[in-house]
Amino acid sequence: MKNPLGEQSIESSKKNIMNSKKGWILGGLILLLLSGCSQDNRLRVVSPDRNLRVDVVLLDNGQVAYSVRYKRQVIIDTSGMGFTFQDAPPLQAGLEITGVSHSSFSEVWEMPWGEQRHVKNHYNAMRVELAETEGLMRRFDLVFRVYDDGLGFRFEFPEQENMTDVLITEENTFFQLTGDHLVWWTPGDWDIYEHLYNTTRFSEIDAISKRNHPNLAQTYIPVNAVNTPVTMRTDKGLHLSFHEAALIDYAGITLEIDSINLRMRSNLVGTERADYKVIQRTPFNTPWRTIQVAERAGDLIESRLMVNLNEPNKLGDVSWLKPTKYMGIWWEMHIGKSTWGMEGGKHGATTENAKYYIDFVAEHDLGALLIEGWYTGWENWIGHDDREGIFDFVTPYPDFDLDEVTSYAKEKGVRLVMHHETSSAVTTYEEQLDTAFALMSHYNYDMVKTGYVGTIIPRGEYHHGQWMVNHYQRVIDKAAEHGVMVNIHEPIMATGLRRTYPNDATREGLRGQEFNAWATDGGNPPEHLPIVAFTRMLAGPIDYTPGIFNIKIDPYRPDNRVNTTLAQQLALYVVIYSPMQMVADLPKYYKGHPAFQFIKDVGVDWEQSIVLNGEVGEYVTIAREERDTGNWFLGSITNEEGRELTIRTDFLDPDKQYKVTLYADGEDTHWETYPTGYQIKELDLNNQSEIRLRLAPGGGAAISFMIQ
Repeated sequence: MKNPLGEQSIESSKKNIMNSKKGWILGGLILLLLSGCSQDNRLRVVSPDRNLRVDVVLLDNGQVAYSVRYKRQVIIDTSGMGFTFQDAPPLQAGLEITGVSHSSFSEVWEMPWGEQRHVKNHYNAMRVELAETEGLMRRFDLVFRVYDDGLGFRFEFPEQENMTDVLITEENTFFQLTGDHLVWWTPGDWDIYEHLYNTTRFSEIDAISKRNHPNLAQTYIPVNAVNTPVTMRTDKGLHLSFHEAALIDYAGITLEIDSINLRMRSNLVGTERADYKVIQRTPFNTPWRTIQVAERAGDLIESRLMVNLNEPNKLGDVSWLKPTKYMGIWWEMHIGKSTWGMEGGKHGATTENAKYYIDFVAEHDLGALLIEGWYTGWENWIGHDDREGIFDFVTPYPDFDLDEVTSYAKEKGVRLVMHHETSSAVTTYEEQLDTAFALMSHYNYDMVKTGYVGTIIPRGEYHHGQWMVNHYQRVIDKAAEHGVMVNIHEPIMATGLRRTYPNDATREGLRGQEFNAWATDGGNPPEHLPIVAFTRMLAGPIDYTPGIFNIKIDPYRPDNRVNTTLAQQLALYVVIYSPMQMVADLPKYYKGHPAFQFIKDVGVDWEQSIVLNGEVGEYVTIAREERDTGNWFLGSITNEEGRELTIRTDFLDPDKQYKVTLYADGEDTHWETYPTGYQIKELDLNNQSEIRLRLAPGGGAAISFMIQ
């Protein structure tokens, strides 16, 4: 077996491309073979409500294929499956079905934190046992779980004599669409998710044109593919979203686009250090391949398919997990007020500045403070290829007294969030994990923000490949040993593992707020977050860092700005979910501002969440009930189009009285010309009332319903 850490030549990259082409050809044979397919070979599993149906068929050449119907619509036409390997024949055809079993499962489990406390997990399952009829006689099971809101399927390989060490070059899972759907997509980048979303027909997807982006520290887009979650709407109004769940010890997935035949094929993220993309040893399972299905766009957000397809909590008692709001010595670096390092005399992470923030957090009960740039090495990072060993995560700058700051925060009742920016020198970080987390334990820090800006060291690995998937998991495991919640930036995409490892709290994985501070392309447009809510947010919590009140970033960045209204920044605390929710702007812009009251009041941990309305890329309104208090909060955002919405309040408890405060755009507010205009109104209503919201272009509205 080739060492997974060995070097790879240019020739091996060519082999991967050839395997990719072979996968397309094998998949293309399916339609030709269907004419000889017997209906007697078809197997079926349906959702509990019987609206969603999966059929599995063995084609005449012995290839397994599946199709999906929703009610009477075929949404995935007959699509093949198979694997190609290094040093072994493909596992694609010549199969027979050796066994079939069906089962059902239903439970209600409790989230330790999340969008809702109690989650229904109800599905019907089918296991199809498959084996080769000749040759190596390899075996695997194809397992489907079908829910009312979507489905997941995966491949399970048992221990077997002729299949021990497995080197997967490609997993050829096809998704044959039934129309040229409208798609919200980002390029299938192996290294970063921080591209803007595109809205096109499926046949118009062109990821290759996005290869060179001036604002990305790392990017690699080898083929015309999209990253997941990718959301689509059919011409009949049905919504589909494709992703993966329970990604463990495997490469992340992208979906390669066949724009002519309107189909996608799994394209695993690879490595330049080996000819294969995944190394495994039987027994093993692949991640779940997921398809969410919804008539109403908001049902995509309400779905809990991702977490339900993951195993239950493995950490035991996690009462130490405490969702929180937090401020940061962070935004001031992005806008140029200060720096991470000490160059130029503008260092942000000083003892004095930290105390200033701690005082503000304590005064307004905001929970916690993140301090970036406190440890040495930042001057040796930017613009340097050799990033090994520049950070040690324990040595503070001379103007930052770690003991004093930690003691002061404890005295004020403020939690501190540790920061570990690795500069993607991953081997350096792994060598220092024990030391770094021991320091956190010494000071009783229970949250950490990690970062992976730049190309991965060791060279040849990508952020979304198997090697990094395993690294991210090692950090989660190490953090759990020390009772620490983790917020990952430049991550692998979330796949619902927060159920299994509840300290896996939140992550970035999208083009975040900081792009508004320094991007050269105008920042995030008003449509960005109304797309994100129906795409990236389906994967899991997002550390988007809302709450910017100084919308035009005066006087620090005259050529940059935030492309929303102030009221939308408030609404994001409800719309974009995270159990660690940043209060991102500088304290001076909150002092004395009446709208800051909403940020102080809004919850971060929820009893239940309801999507009241919304269309992908246009607008969305979400209401959430805070755990333990019974208070409700509502957020509504729109794209560049202004709109009026009518909201019914029947989600409120009819037996409770509420103090209701509306934070809305002003009459003349506009994201471009007058973004800071707002109005605050006290409302008298009950659970039979209606609220008419007027959202300005690029605007929003936020409402607090506080029990009296």
